Amino acid sequence: QVQLVESGGGLMQAGGSLRLSCAASGTIFSINGMGWYRQAPGKQRELVAVITSGGRTNYADSVKGRFTISRDNAKNTVYLQMDSLKPEDTAVYYCNADLQVRLYTAYVRYWGQGTQVTVSS
Repeated sequence: QVQLVESGGGLMQAGGSLRLSCAASGTIFSINGMGWYRQAPGKQRELVAVITSGGRTNYADSVKGRFTISRDNAKNTVYLQMDSLKPEDTAVYYCNADLQVRLYTAYVRYWGQGTQVTVSS
């Protein structure tokens, strides 16, 4: 079955760096857009960064200049490099991807299970 699995979260001091990874597994014929979202307790899920199949990116204003999204299509993986972390970045981070899991069918959006990122001051 098709899954997205995040990894790389953890505890980090302010100013530090983490790299999140999200790998899609299973029978996948094509991947369109991929992205990262985050959700802090009591807050709505918010966009962090997205990347298209062609490599175009878009970032939330709060992370511009600090986070970098990238993808490795050969590995069906999307990454989020997080530098200069702030306590405000603390949240559960979720990856998503629009996947074609059968030929000649529409893309379906899949979500990972989430990985906790905690930034201490």
